[in-house]
Amino acid sequence: AVSWYDEFQRLYDTIPCVEVQALKEHNDQVLHLSFSHSGCLFASCSKDCTVKIWSNELDISLQHSSNMRPYNWSYTQFSQFNSDDSLLLVSGVFVGPHNSSSGEIAVISMENFTLLSRVRNKPYDVFGCWLNETNLISGNLHRIGRITSCSVLWLNNAFQGIESENVNVVKRLFKIQNLNASTIRTVMVADCSRYDSPDLLLDYEEQLAASSSCPVFDLGSDSEEEEAKPRLPAEPALQELPDAGAVPAEHGLQQLFDDIMEGRMRPAMTETELETKVAELFVRNRTKPPEPNLLPTDSNSKTKYLIFTTGCLTYSPHQIGIKRILPHQMTTAGPVLGEERRSDEFFDSLDHVIDIHGHIIGMGLSPDHRYLYVNSRAWPRDCVISDPMQPPPIAEEIDLHVFDLKTMKEVKRALRAHRAYTPNEECFFIFLDVSRDFVASGAEDRHGYIWDRHYNICLAKLQHDNVVNSVAFSPVEQELLLTASDDTTIKVWRSPRAVRVRQARRPRPRKLLFSWLMNQKS
Repeated sequence: AVSWYDEFQRLYDTIPCVEVQALKEHNDQVLHLSFSHSGCLFASCSKDCTVKIWSNELDISLQHSSNMRPYNWSYTQFSQFNSDDSLLLVSGVFVGPHNSSSGEIAVISMENFTLLSRVRNKPYDVFGCWLNETNLISGNLHRIGRITSCSVLWLNNAFQGIESENVNVVKRLFKIQNLNASTIRTVMVADCSRYDSPDLLLDYEEQLAASSSCPVFDLGSDSEEEEAKPRLPAEPALQELPDAGAVPAEHGLQQLFDDIMEGRMRPAMTETELETKVAELFVRNRTKPPEPNLLPTDSNSKTKYLIFTTGCLTYSPHQIGIKRILPHQMTTAGPVLGEERRSDEFFDSLDHVIDIHGHIIGMGLSPDHRYLYVNSRAWPRDCVISDPMQPPPIAEEIDLHVFDLKTMKEVKRALRAHRAYTPNEECFFIFLDVSRDFVASGAEDRHGYIWDRHYNICLAKLQHDNVVNSVAFSPVEQELLLTASDDTTIKVWRSPRAVRVRQARRPRPRKLLFSWLMNQKS
Protein backbone atom coordinates (compact mmCIF):
# COMPACT_ATOMS: atom_id res chain seq x y z
CA ALA A 1 0.00 0.00 0.00
CA VAL A 2 1.15 3.56 -0.73
CA SER A 3 -0.67 5.03 2.27
CA TRP A 4 -1.98 3.94 5.66
CA TYR A 5 -5.52 4.58 4.42
CA ASP A 6 -4.97 2.10 1.58
CA GLU A 7 -3.55 -0.35 4.10
CA PHE A 8 -6.60 0.11 6.33
CA GLN A 9 -8.86 -0.54 3.35
CA ARG A 10 -6.93 -3.72 2.56
CA LEU A 11 -7.28 -5.01 6.10
CA TYR A 12 -10.92 -3.99 6.39
CA ASP A 13 -12.37 -4.56 2.95
CA THR A 14 -10.49 -7.49 1.39
CA ILE A 15 -10.72 -10.12 4.14
CA PRO A 16 -12.96 -13.07 3.12
CA CYS A 17 -15.24 -12.90 6.17
CA VAL A 18 -18.75 -12.64 4.65
CA GLU A 19 -20.57 -15.97 4.28
CA VAL A 20 -22.16 -16.12 0.82
CA GLN A 21 -22.98 -19.81 0.41
CA ALA A 22 -23.23 -23.04 2.43
CA LEU A 23 -22.71 -26.32 0.57
CA LYS A 24 -24.51 -29.27 2.20
CA GLU A 25 -24.07 -32.12 -0.28
CA HIS A 26 -21.85 -34.14 2.12
CA ASN A 27 -23.70 -36.19 4.75
CA ASP A 28 -20.82 -36.63 7.21
CA GLN A 29 -17.83 -34.69 8.53
CA VAL A 30 -15.93 -32.77 5.82
CA LEU A 31 -12.20 -33.27 6.40
CA HIS A 32 -10.27 -31.51 3.63
CA LEU A 33 -10.52 -28.96 0.82
CA SER A 34 -8.14 -28.29 -2.09
CA PHE A 35 -8.32 -25.90 -5.05
CA SER A 36 -7.06 -26.55 -8.55
CA HIS A 37 -4.19 -24.26 -9.59
CA SER A 38 -6.49 -22.42 -12.00
CA GLY A 39 -9.02 -21.79 -9.23
CA CYS A 40 -11.84 -23.09 -11.44
CA LEU A 41 -12.38 -26.31 -9.46
CA PHE A 42 -11.98 -27.54 -5.92
CA ALA A 43 -12.26 -30.95 -4.26
CA SER A 44 -13.65 -31.96 -0.87
CA CYS A 45 -13.05 -35.14 1.17
CA SER A 46 -15.35 -36.47 3.84
CA LYS A 47 -16.15 -39.20 6.35
CA ASP A 48 -19.02 -40.12 3.97
CA CYS A 49 -16.27 -41.76 1.84
CA THR A 50 -16.79 -39.55 -1.20
CA VAL A 51 -14.56 -37.08 -2.96
CA LYS A 52 -16.59 -34.32 -4.57
CA ILE A 53 -15.46 -32.00 -7.37
CA TRP A 54 -17.00 -28.54 -7.39
CA SER A 55 -17.13 -25.87 -10.08
CA ASN A 56 -16.14 -22.42 -8.85
CA GLU A 57 -18.33 -20.13 -10.91
CA LEU A 58 -20.60 -17.22 -9.93
CA ASP A 59 -22.36 -19.67 -7.63
CA ILE A 60 -20.43 -22.79 -6.65
CA SER A 61 -22.03 -26.02 -7.86
CA LEU A 62 -21.32 -29.73 -7.59
CA GLN A 63 -19.75 -31.14 -10.75
CA HIS A 64 -18.93 -34.76 -9.79
CA SER A 65 -18.92 -37.14 -6.82
CA SER A 66 -16.89 -40.36 -6.53
CA ASN A 67 -17.81 -42.94 -3.90
CA MET A 68 -14.73 -44.85 -2.70
CA ARG A 69 -16.54 -47.48 -0.59
CA PRO A 70 -16.40 -50.08 -3.41
CA TYR A 71 -12.59 -50.01 -2.98
CA ASN A 72 -12.89 -50.92 0.70
CA TRP A 73 -12.19 -47.38 1.89
CA SER A 74 -13.52 -46.18 5.23
CA TYR A 75 -13.33 -42.47 4.34
CA THR A 76 -11.47 -39.94 2.16
CA GLN A 77 -9.12 -37.57 3.98
CA PHE A 78 -6.99 -35.51 1.58
CA SER A 79 -6.77 -34.44 -2.08
CA GLN A 80 -4.37 -32.48 -4.29
CA PHE A 81 -4.46 -31.44 -7.96
CA ASN A 82 -1.33 -31.95 -10.04
CA SER A 83 0.43 -28.93 -11.55
CA ASP A 84 -1.61 -28.80 -14.78
CA ASP A 85 -4.92 -29.72 -13.06
CA SER A 86 -5.38 -32.79 -15.26
CA LEU A 87 -5.19 -35.29 -12.36
CA LEU A 88 -6.47 -35.40 -8.79
CA LEU A 89 -4.70 -37.31 -6.02
CA VAL A 90 -7.13 -38.60 -3.37
CA SER A 91 -5.91 -40.14 -0.12
CA GLY A 92 -8.09 -42.38 2.02
CA VAL A 93 -8.19 -44.82 4.93
CA PHE A 94 -8.87 -48.53 4.56
CA VAL A 95 -11.67 -50.30 6.40
CA GLY A 96 -10.00 -52.37 9.12
CA PRO A 97 -9.58 -52.86 12.87
CA HIS A 98 -9.61 -49.79 15.11
CA ASN A 99 -5.81 -49.63 15.30
CA SER A 100 -5.26 -50.22 11.58
CA SER A 101 -2.95 -47.65 9.97
CA SER A 102 -3.28 -48.64 6.30
CA GLY A 103 -4.48 -46.31 3.62
CA GLU A 104 -4.51 -45.91 -0.14
CA ILE A 105 -3.98 -43.19 -2.73
CA ALA A 106 -6.18 -43.00 -5.83
CA VAL A 107 -5.52 -40.94 -8.97
CA ILE A 108 -8.58 -39.60 -10.79
CA SER A 109 -8.58 -38.09 -14.29
CA MET A 110 -10.18 -34.64 -14.48
CA GLU A 111 -11.07 -35.21 -18.13
CA ASN A 112 -13.71 -37.89 -17.53
CA PHE A 113 -13.44 -38.56 -13.74
CA THR A 114 -12.19 -42.13 -14.27
CA LEU A 115 -9.96 -43.87 -11.72
CA LEU A 116 -6.49 -44.29 -13.24
CA SER A 117 -4.50 -46.01 -10.49
CA ARG A 118 -4.42 -46.95 -6.81
CA VAL A 119 -1.33 -47.01 -4.57
CA ARG A 120 -1.01 -48.49 -1.07
CA ASN A 121 -0.09 -45.90 1.58
CA LYS A 122 1.01 -46.72 5.14
CA PRO A 123 0.51 -45.15 7.56
CA TYR A 124 -2.53 -43.45 6.09
CA ASP A 125 -1.55 -40.04 7.51
CA VAL A 126 1.43 -39.88 5.16
CA PHE A 127 -1.39 -38.49 2.95
CA GLY A 128 0.76 -38.45 -0.22
CA CYS A 129 1.59 -35.61 -2.61
CA TRP A 130 2.61 -34.82 -6.18
CA LEU A 131 6.31 -34.49 -7.01
CA ASN A 132 5.63 -33.39 -10.59
CA GLU A 133 2.83 -33.65 -13.17
CA THR A 134 2.80 -37.46 -13.40
CA ASN A 135 4.63 -38.79 -10.32
CA LEU A 136 3.36 -38.93 -6.75
CA ILE A 137 4.92 -39.87 -3.41
CA SER A 138 3.49 -42.52 -1.08
CA GLY A 139 4.75 -44.22 2.07
CA ASN A 140 5.19 -47.66 3.58
CA LEU A 141 6.08 -48.74 7.09
CA HIS A 142 8.10 -51.80 8.17
CA ARG A 143 8.23 -52.78 11.81
CA ILE A 144 11.71 -53.68 13.11
CA GLY A 145 10.90 -53.93 16.81
CA ARG A 146 8.20 -52.91 19.24
CA ILE A 147 9.04 -49.20 18.98
CA THR A 148 11.51 -49.24 16.08
CA SER A 149 10.48 -49.13 12.43
CA CYS A 150 11.59 -48.12 8.96
CA SER A 151 9.66 -45.68 6.76
CA VAL A 152 10.07 -46.12 3.01
CA LEU A 153 8.97 -43.33 0.67
CA TRP A 154 8.07 -44.41 -2.86
CA LEU A 155 7.80 -42.50 -6.14
CA ASN A 156 4.83 -43.76 -8.19
CA ASN A 157 3.77 -43.12 -11.77
CA ALA A 158 0.16 -41.92 -11.92
CA PHE A 159 -0.39 -44.00 -15.06
CA GLN A 160 0.21 -47.58 -13.96
CA GLY A 161 -1.41 -49.34 -16.89
CA ILE A 162 1.78 -49.24 -18.94
CA GLU A 163 2.02 -52.21 -21.31
CA SER A 164 5.78 -52.41 -21.53
CA GLU A 165 7.43 -54.58 -18.89
CA ASN A 166 10.63 -52.54 -19.27
CA VAL A 167 9.22 -49.31 -17.85
CA ASN A 168 9.11 -48.87 -14.07
CA VAL A 169 5.98 -47.45 -12.50
CA VAL A 170 7.46 -47.25 -8.97
CA LYS A 171 10.86 -46.43 -7.47
CA ARG A 172 12.09 -46.24 -3.92
CA LEU A 173 13.09 -42.70 -2.92
CA PHE A 174 14.22 -42.88 0.70
CA LYS A 175 14.46 -45.38 3.55
CA ILE A 176 14.57 -43.77 7.01
CA GLN A 177 14.80 -45.41 10.42
CA ASN A 178 12.25 -44.40 13.07
CA LEU A 179 13.02 -44.53 16.80
CA ASN A 180 10.74 -44.49 19.85
CA ALA A 181 7.51 -45.37 17.98
CA SER A 182 7.75 -42.34 15.66
CA THR A 183 6.87 -42.54 11.95
CA ILE A 184 7.05 -40.27 8.91
CA ARG A 185 3.74 -38.57 8.16
CA THR A 186 2.26 -35.65 6.21
CA VAL A 187 4.62 -35.47 3.23
CA MET A 188 4.72 -32.37 1.01
CA VAL A 189 7.08 -31.00 -1.65
CA ALA A 190 8.54 -27.48 -1.71
CA ASP A 191 9.89 -26.16 -5.02
CA CYS A 192 12.95 -23.92 -4.49
CA SER A 193 12.69 -22.41 -7.97
CA ARG A 194 9.74 -20.32 -6.72
CA TYR A 195 11.81 -18.45 -4.10
CA ASP A 196 12.39 -15.40 -6.33
CA SER A 197 9.54 -13.40 -4.76
CA PRO A 198 10.48 -10.65 -2.27
CA ASP A 199 10.32 -11.06 1.51
CA LEU A 200 6.72 -10.74 2.66
CA LEU A 201 7.44 -10.19 6.35
CA LEU A 202 7.80 -6.56 7.39
CA ASP A 203 10.41 -7.02 10.12
CA TYR A 204 12.22 -9.83 8.35
CA GLU A 205 15.80 -8.65 8.98
CA GLU A 206 15.25 -7.96 12.67
CA GLN A 207 13.49 -11.25 13.32
CA LEU A 208 16.07 -13.16 11.32
CA ALA A 209 18.77 -11.82 13.61
CA ALA A 210 16.82 -12.77 16.71
CA SER A 211 17.33 -16.18 18.23
CA SER A 212 14.77 -18.80 17.19
CA SER A 213 12.58 -20.37 19.83
CA CYS A 214 12.53 -23.64 17.89
CA PRO A 215 15.90 -25.42 17.52
CA VAL A 216 16.91 -26.10 13.91
CA PHE A 217 19.54 -28.74 13.24
CA ASP A 218 21.50 -28.61 9.98
CA LEU A 219 22.55 -32.23 9.66
CA GLY A 220 24.57 -31.50 6.55
CA SER A 221 27.00 -29.16 8.29
CA ASP A 222 30.61 -29.89 9.20
CA SER A 223 29.84 -30.13 12.90
CA GLU A 224 30.11 -33.42 14.75
CA GLU A 225 27.18 -35.79 14.41
CA GLU A 226 26.39 -35.72 18.10
CA GLU A 227 26.30 -31.92 18.09
CA ALA A 228 23.87 -31.90 15.17
CA LYS A 229 21.36 -34.15 16.87
CA PRO A 230 18.62 -32.70 19.10
CA ARG A 231 19.20 -33.13 22.81
CA LEU A 232 17.59 -36.31 24.12
CA PRO A 233 16.70 -37.28 27.69
CA ALA A 234 19.47 -38.72 29.86
CA GLU A 235 20.78 -41.98 28.42
CA PRO A 236 22.67 -43.92 31.08
CA ALA A 237 23.56 -46.72 28.67
CA LEU A 238 25.50 -44.42 26.35
CA GLN A 239 27.18 -42.61 29.21
CA GLU A 240 28.51 -45.92 30.55
CA LEU A 241 30.28 -46.74 27.30
CA PRO A 242 33.88 -45.48 27.25
CA ASP A 243 34.53 -43.40 24.12
CA ALA A 244 31.25 -44.58 22.58
CA GLY A 245 31.48 -42.04 19.79
CA ALA A 246 34.99 -43.15 18.81
CA VAL A 247 34.34 -46.85 18.27
CA PRO A 248 32.54 -48.49 15.34
CA ALA A 249 28.87 -49.36 15.82
CA GLU A 250 29.63 -53.10 15.86
CA HIS A 251 32.07 -52.62 18.75
CA GLY A 252 29.57 -50.41 20.53
CA LEU A 253 26.88 -53.07 20.27
CA GLN A 254 29.23 -55.77 21.54
CA GLN A 255 30.34 -53.62 24.44
CA LEU A 256 26.71 -52.79 25.29
CA PHE A 257 25.82 -56.48 25.43
CA ASP A 258 28.93 -57.28 27.49
CA ASP A 259 28.10 -54.55 29.99
CA ILE A 260 24.53 -55.83 30.32
CA MET A 261 25.57 -59.45 30.79
CA GLU A 262 28.27 -58.59 33.35
CA GLY A 263 26.03 -56.22 35.32
CA ARG A 264 28.05 -53.06 34.62
CA MET A 265 25.00 -51.16 33.30
CA ARG A 266 23.67 -48.81 36.01
CA PRO A 267 20.88 -47.98 36.36
CA ALA A 268 19.19 -51.01 34.83
CA MET A 269 17.66 -50.42 31.40
CA THR A 270 14.04 -51.11 30.53
CA GLU A 271 13.18 -53.18 27.49
CA THR A 272 12.16 -50.01 25.62
CA GLU A 273 15.43 -48.21 26.46
CA LEU A 274 17.43 -51.23 25.38
CA GLU A 275 15.65 -51.46 22.02
CA THR A 276 16.20 -47.76 21.35
CA LYS A 277 19.88 -47.95 22.29
CA VAL A 278 20.52 -50.99 20.09
CA ALA A 279 18.75 -49.28 17.18
CA GLU A 280 20.81 -46.11 17.62
CA LEU A 281 24.07 -48.04 17.69
CA PHE A 282 23.07 -50.12 14.67
CA VAL A 283 22.06 -47.13 12.55
CA ARG A 284 25.22 -45.14 13.40
CA ASN A 285 27.32 -46.82 10.70
CA ARG A 286 24.42 -47.91 8.49
CA THR A 287 23.18 -44.50 7.38
CA LYS A 288 24.04 -42.55 4.26
CA PRO A 289 25.42 -39.11 5.28
CA PRO A 290 23.33 -35.97 4.65
CA GLU A 291 23.65 -34.09 1.39
CA PRO A 292 26.05 -31.10 1.70
CA ASN A 293 24.97 -27.53 0.92
CA LEU A 294 21.26 -27.99 1.55
CA LEU A 295 20.33 -24.35 0.98
CA PRO A 296 19.83 -23.31 -2.69
CA THR A 297 22.42 -20.81 -3.93
CA ASP A 298 20.29 -19.08 -6.57
CA SER A 299 16.63 -18.43 -7.35
CA ASN A 300 16.81 -20.59 -10.50
CA SER A 301 17.65 -23.69 -8.49
CA LYS A 302 15.76 -26.80 -9.59
CA THR A 303 16.04 -28.19 -6.07
CA LYS A 304 12.96 -29.61 -4.39
CA TYR A 305 12.57 -30.44 -0.70
CA LEU A 306 10.56 -33.30 0.67
CA ILE A 307 9.03 -32.06 3.94
CA PHE A 308 7.33 -34.30 6.50
CA THR A 309 6.59 -34.68 10.19
CA THR A 310 8.64 -37.10 12.25
CA GLY A 311 10.11 -37.43 15.75
CA CYS A 312 12.83 -38.98 17.87
CA LEU A 313 11.37 -39.04 21.40
CA THR A 314 7.79 -40.32 21.14
CA TYR A 315 5.10 -41.40 18.70
CA SER A 316 3.43 -37.97 18.47
CA PRO A 317 4.91 -35.93 15.57
CA HIS A 318 7.14 -33.23 17.09
CA GLN A 319 9.82 -32.63 14.45
CA ILE A 320 9.84 -31.55 10.80
CA GLY A 321 12.22 -33.50 8.59
CA ILE A 322 13.57 -32.05 5.35
CA LYS A 323 15.22 -34.12 2.64
CA ARG A 324 16.52 -32.75 -0.65
CA ILE A 325 15.28 -34.54 -3.77
CA LEU A 326 18.02 -34.72 -6.40
CA PRO A 327 17.22 -34.39 -10.14
CA HIS A 328 17.85 -38.08 -10.93
CA GLN A 329 15.34 -39.03 -8.20
CA MET A 330 12.44 -37.19 -9.82
CA THR A 331 11.56 -39.99 -12.23
CA THR A 332 10.68 -43.66 -11.90
CA ALA A 333 13.34 -44.55 -14.49
CA GLY A 334 16.18 -46.71 -13.18
CA PRO A 335 16.25 -49.54 -10.63
CA VAL A 336 13.06 -50.04 -8.63
CA LEU A 337 15.01 -49.95 -5.35
CA GLY A 338 16.96 -46.85 -6.38
CA GLU A 339 20.70 -46.67 -6.88
CA GLU A 340 22.83 -49.42 -5.38
CA ARG A 341 23.66 -48.99 -1.72
CA ARG A 342 26.71 -50.04 0.23
CA SER A 343 26.19 -51.92 3.47
CA ASP A 344 27.04 -48.77 5.42
CA GLU A 345 24.27 -46.80 3.59
CA PHE A 346 21.30 -48.98 4.48
CA PHE A 347 19.26 -45.97 5.72
CA ASP A 348 18.99 -42.39 4.43
CA SER A 349 19.68 -39.55 6.82
CA LEU A 350 17.68 -36.34 7.04
CA ASP A 351 19.31 -33.19 5.66
CA HIS A 352 17.55 -30.92 8.13
CA VAL A 353 15.43 -31.30 11.28
CA ILE A 354 13.27 -28.62 12.92
CA ASP A 355 12.23 -29.39 16.48
CA ILE A 356 8.84 -27.93 17.41
CA HIS A 357 8.66 -29.10 21.07
CA GLY A 358 5.00 -29.95 20.72
CA HIS A 359 2.48 -32.04 18.80
CA ILE A 360 2.35 -30.95 15.13
CA ILE A 361 -1.26 -30.88 13.86
CA GLY A 362 -0.96 -29.02 10.55
CA MET A 363 1.44 -27.70 7.90
CA GLY A 364 1.09 -25.49 4.86
CA LEU A 365 3.33 -23.72 2.33
CA SER A 366 3.08 -20.12 1.17
CA PRO A 367 2.21 -19.68 -2.54
CA ASP A 368 5.89 -19.14 -3.40
CA HIS A 369 6.91 -22.24 -1.37
CA ARG A 370 9.36 -20.14 0.63
CA TYR A 371 7.58 -20.07 3.99
CA LEU A 372 6.39 -23.09 5.94
CA TYR A 373 3.52 -22.54 8.39
CA VAL A 374 3.11 -25.12 11.15
CA ASN A 375 0.19 -25.67 13.55
CA SER A 376 1.38 -27.20 16.83
CA ARG A 377 0.20 -27.74 20.40
CA ALA A 378 3.08 -27.08 22.77
CA TRP A 379 4.50 -29.43 25.40
CA PRO A 380 5.24 -28.12 28.91
CA ARG A 381 8.55 -26.30 29.14
CA ASP A 382 11.49 -28.49 30.27
CA CYS A 383 9.43 -31.69 30.11
CA VAL A 384 11.36 -34.99 29.93
CA ILE A 385 10.01 -37.98 28.01
CA SER A 386 10.94 -41.23 29.71
CA ASP A 387 8.40 -43.47 27.94
CA PRO A 388 7.88 -42.99 24.16
CA MET A 389 4.35 -44.40 24.49
CA GLN A 390 3.41 -41.65 26.96
CA PRO A 391 4.07 -38.24 25.34
CA PRO A 392 3.72 -35.07 27.44
CA PRO A 393 0.33 -33.37 27.78
CA ILE A 394 -0.34 -30.83 25.06
CA ALA A 395 -1.64 -27.27 25.32
CA GLU A 396 -5.16 -26.33 24.25
CA GLU A 397 -3.85 -23.21 22.55
CA ILE A 398 -2.54 -23.80 19.02
CA ASP A 399 0.71 -22.09 18.00
CA LEU A 400 1.17 -21.22 14.32
CA HIS A 401 4.94 -21.12 13.62
CA VAL A 402 6.51 -19.58 10.49
CA PHE A 403 9.79 -20.92 9.02
CA ASP A 404 11.76 -19.49 6.11
CA LEU A 405 12.89 -22.43 3.94
CA LYS A 406 15.45 -20.18 2.26
CA THR A 407 17.39 -19.81 5.50
CA MET A 408 15.90 -22.68 7.54
CA LYS A 409 15.10 -20.28 10.40
CA GLU A 410 11.96 -19.33 12.28
CA VAL A 411 11.17 -15.75 11.29
CA LYS A 412 7.96 -14.87 13.10
CA ARG A 413 6.70 -15.25 16.61
CA ALA A 414 3.95 -17.86 16.73
CA LEU A 415 0.46 -16.68 15.70
CA ARG A 416 -2.24 -17.47 18.24
CA ALA A 417 -6.01 -17.35 18.64
CA HIS A 418 -7.29 -20.81 17.70
CA ARG A 419 -7.69 -23.71 20.12
CA ALA A 420 -7.95 -27.52 20.22
CA TYR A 421 -9.10 -29.81 23.01
CA THR A 422 -8.45 -33.46 22.10
CA PRO A 423 -5.68 -35.30 24.00
CA ASN A 424 -2.54 -36.77 22.39
CA GLU A 425 -3.98 -40.15 21.48
CA GLU A 426 -7.03 -38.57 19.79
CA CYS A 427 -5.29 -35.58 18.24
CA PHE A 428 -6.12 -35.06 14.54
CA PHE A 429 -4.85 -32.91 11.69
CA ILE A 430 -6.19 -29.37 11.29
CA PHE A 431 -5.35 -28.13 7.80
CA LEU A 432 -4.23 -24.55 7.17
CA ASP A 433 -3.70 -22.53 4.00
CA VAL A 434 -1.66 -19.48 3.02
CA SER A 435 -2.36 -16.79 0.41
CA ARG A 436 -0.31 -13.78 -0.64
CA ASP A 437 -1.34 -11.67 2.37
CA PHE A 438 -3.28 -13.97 4.68
CA VAL A 439 -2.97 -17.27 6.50
CA ALA A 440 -6.05 -19.23 7.61
CA SER A 441 -6.57 -22.27 9.78
CA GLY A 442 -9.32 -24.40 11.20
CA ALA A 443 -9.73 -25.10 14.93
CA GLU A 444 -11.66 -27.27 17.36
CA ASP A 445 -13.46 -24.28 18.86
CA ARG A 446 -16.02 -24.20 15.99
CA HIS A 447 -14.31 -21.37 14.12
CA GLY A 448 -11.98 -20.79 11.23
CA TYR A 449 -9.39 -18.04 11.68
CA ILE A 450 -7.66 -15.56 9.36
CA TRP A 451 -4.42 -13.70 10.19
CA ASP A 452 -2.51 -11.05 8.31
CA ARG A 453 0.93 -12.41 7.34
CA HIS A 454 2.67 -9.05 7.80
CA TYR A 455 1.33 -7.85 11.15
CA ASN A 456 0.73 -11.14 13.00
CA ILE A 457 -2.82 -10.06 13.87
CA CYS A 458 -6.00 -12.12 13.80
CA LEU A 459 -8.39 -10.47 11.35
CA ALA A 460 -11.51 -12.66 11.39
CA LYS A 461 -13.28 -15.59 13.06
CA LEU A 462 -15.52 -17.67 10.80
CA GLN A 463 -18.42 -19.40 12.57
CA HIS A 464 -19.37 -23.07 12.18
CA ASP A 465 -21.47 -25.42 14.34
CA ASN A 466 -18.63 -27.90 14.96
CA VAL A 467 -14.89 -28.44 14.52
CA VAL A 468 -13.40 -26.69 11.46
CA ASN A 469 -11.05 -29.23 9.84
CA SER A 470 -9.78 -27.46 6.74
CA VAL A 471 -9.58 -24.09 4.99
CA ALA A 472 -8.60 -23.22 1.43
CA PHE A 473 -7.95 -19.89 -0.33
CA SER A 474 -8.56 -19.62 -4.04
CA PRO A 475 -5.07 -19.52 -5.61
CA VAL A 476 -6.15 -16.76 -8.01
CA GLU A 477 -8.41 -14.76 -5.69
CA GLN A 478 -7.40 -14.51 -2.03
CA GLU A 479 -10.70 -12.77 -1.26
CA LEU A 480 -12.40 -16.17 -1.62
CA LEU A 481 -12.01 -18.71 1.21
CA LEU A 482 -13.62 -22.10 1.86
CA THR A 483 -14.02 -23.74 5.27
CA ALA A 484 -14.95 -27.39 5.95
CA SER A 485 -16.39 -28.64 9.21
CA ASP A 486 -17.60 -31.63 11.19
CA ASP A 487 -21.05 -30.04 10.87
CA THR A 488 -21.03 -31.59 7.32
CA THR A 489 -21.04 -28.21 5.55
CA ILE A 490 -18.60 -26.32 3.37
CA LYS A 491 -18.97 -22.58 3.77
CA VAL A 492 -17.98 -20.06 1.13
CA TRP A 493 -16.61 -16.73 2.35
CA ARG A 494 -15.90 -13.59 0.32
CA SER A 495 -14.58 -10.16 1.21
CA PRO A 496 -16.96 -7.21 1.63
CA ARG A 497 -15.41 -5.66 -1.49
CA ALA A 498 -15.95 -8.83 -3.55
CA VAL A 499 -19.57 -9.09 -2.35
CA ARG A 500 -20.30 -5.52 -3.50
CA VAL A 501 -18.69 -6.14 -6.89
CA ARG A 502 -20.63 -9.37 -7.42
CA GLN A 503 -23.93 -7.78 -6.42
CA ALA A 504 -23.34 -4.93 -8.86
CA ARG A 505 -22.78 -7.45 -11.67
CA ARG A 506 -26.00 -9.38 -11.01
CA PRO A 507 -28.99 -8.27 -13.12
CA ARG A 508 -31.67 -6.80 -10.89
CA PRO A 509 -35.06 -8.56 -11.19
CA ARG A 510 -37.75 -6.38 -12.71
CA LYS A 511 -40.84 -5.62 -10.71
CA LEU A 512 -43.88 -7.66 -11.73
CA LEU A 513 -45.98 -4.60 -12.62
CA PHE A 514 -43.26 -3.14 -14.83
CA SER A 515 -42.89 -6.49 -16.60
CA TRP A 516 -46.66 -6.72 -17.16
CA LEU A 517 -46.81 -3.21 -18.64
CA MET A 518 -43.94 -3.97 -20.99
CA ASN A 519 -45.67 -7.14 -22.16
CA GLN A 520 -48.90 -5.20 -22.81
CA LYS A 521 -47.07 -2.66 -24.98
CA SER A 522 -45.52 -5.38 -27.05
